[in-house]
Amino acid sequence: MPMQLTLPPDLEALVQKRLASGAFTSTEDVVRQALEAQDAEESLTGEERRAMAAHVEKGFLQAERGELIDGEEARIEIQAMKDRWLEERSHR
Repeated sequence: MPMQLTLPPDLEALVQKRLASGAFTSTEDVVRQALEAQDAEESLTGEERRAMAAHVEKGFLQAERGELIDGEEARIEIQAMKDRWLEERSHR
């Protein structure tokens, strides 16, 4: 039998906001993505966290120099990085 959850109004509003963005097709998609992201974050090693922080710092420096890309290109690159990361993690 599927689990049923009752969300407080603030979380329900957040789920509705995510659904309205068009990035998700159902409440289940929103919850699944949030749980998978949390699980992935919790499984990061110290080395992976440092590498991620260094990458973010590099991005900030590039932005300060005006070396920006448009939003769609950024989304494509981030999705590719996420897909590679998830693929690597699934083989451990």
